[in-house]
Amino acid sequence: MSNLLLTFSQVDLGRSNDPVLNNVDLKIFQSQHLAIVGAAGSGKTTLLNAIAGDIQPSKGYILRNFADIPANGNKTFTALVAATHHFRNLSNTTDLYYQQRYNSADSEDALTVEDHLQTIARSAPLDTYWTFERTIDLLNLRCLTQKHLIKLSNGEAKRLMLASALLNGPQLLLLDAPLNGLDADTRANFDQILTQIAATGITIVISTSSSEIPTIVSKVALLANNSITLYNSVDFNANRSITDPLPIQRTDLSGLLDKYPVDPYQHIVNMQNVNIKYGEKQVLSNINWEVRQGQRWALLGPNGAGKSTLLSLINGDNPQAYANDMILFDRKRGTGESIWDIKKRTGFISPELFQYFPGDSSCLHTIESGYYDTMGLFRPSDPKKVIQALAWMRLLGIEKYARHLLKNIPTSAQRLCLLARAMIKCPTLLILDEPTQGMDATQVAHFKGLIDTICRDTNITIVYVTHYQEHLPDSIDHILKLAEGKVIECH
Repeated sequence: MSNLLLTFSQVDLGRSNDPVLNNVDLKIFQSQHLAIVGAAGSGKTTLLNAIAGDIQPSKGYILRNFADIPANGNKTFTALVAATHHFRNLSNTTDLYYQQRYNSADSEDALTVEDHLQTIARSAPLDTYWTFERTIDLLNLRCLTQKHLIKLSNGEAKRLMLASALLNGPQLLLLDAPLNGLDADTRANFDQILTQIAATGITIVISTSSSEIPTIVSKVALLANNSITLYNSVDFNANRSITDPLPIQRTDLSGLLDKYPVDPYQHIVNMQNVNIKYGEKQVLSNINWEVRQGQRWALLGPNGAGKSTLLSLINGDNPQAYANDMILFDRKRGTGESIWDIKKRTGFISPELFQYFPGDSSCLHTIESGYYDTMGLFRPSDPKKVIQALAWMRLLGIEKYARHLLKNIPTSAQRLCLLARAMIKCPTLLILDEPTQGMDATQVAHFKGLIDTICRDTNITIVYVTHYQEHLPDSIDHILKLAEGKVIECH
């Protein structure tokens, strides 16, 4: 019996006028674990989707050796853990909306973690090693079993998606950037998790940063210039795919920031003993935090620490703000201001945000919607605003995606589109929730330089969330750190 699982032969992926990978020859063998690396937009997700069978080659063929794998009931051959979740509500008829997690009634219109996993487990093969109990223990989900899907943090959702894949008993497990959104401790444990998964006979293919290749990996596929170069992991140099960042055109940037300085405020944020609770779960406990205009804060803490909930309070998305002592932009919450009064002064990026735009949103319309603080452009496009949107796209190096759908472009380009959307109205407060997620090292360096330049040229206030200390721009000069909903560091 051959241990060859899959063969690519002279495969082209992508459209003829927009090629992604050309003439790919690749073989994946059982228990020969593969890491896929390369610059953002090089085709890592496309290759994983082709391996999974979700997209077909435009040339060549892909052979899956099903006959060489023992028949095992309804056992799944491949399972793909995508970079983003696609959870739906209980009726499975309506997509979840962004603010839903913060509204107590609507947030329960979704399965709990336990219900979600048990539904999958009931249809899983009977002889699979990865039972419900083993899976939740491996991925530290036991404490989350009664939590509704919409309330999961980005890192918690990642662990749940991996658990869902394991329950299906795959022979080949495909992981698309699984470390994105995970805190430092979880990332440190991830290598051990993969080792335990591999020990049960599952072959792993993972797209990842060239600096975060798991120890179980024996082969590395470097994607560059529409082609693949295969290396033994011991011979791979992590610096192969790093290039110098794009220069920041300060003249062009100054023209886009001509509305600064913005109106002066004494307090951008002032919280006094803020508490947020959902049922019996205390999410935030006695938070005291003062943000002055022009300050640049890092908001740090592990997955589930309460960072997203805190951001929802200052971004106007959480109705529990009205029951707390909070001032935003020198005005106490609940004194007649609307959510739109807050949002017009705030620019916001988060890893999940792009999922809530309509599927037919082009990148250009996504950026233009920043003028109106809507998830999509629901009015005729304004030619003057289009000119500004295109200028931001040129500055960020993503103008080629102007007419592309937001959902179809690389993750890194999505982040930059959302930065342009956030900045196009020259906000007083810029909230950056893991903004470099999905970017390669070159793009991270460019992004940090861009934020530092904006901070030098304006009085913008920033709150910046990241799980990578090295991703913080030099201009960040204050830290608020949370753990289990409490402030453990503030200076």
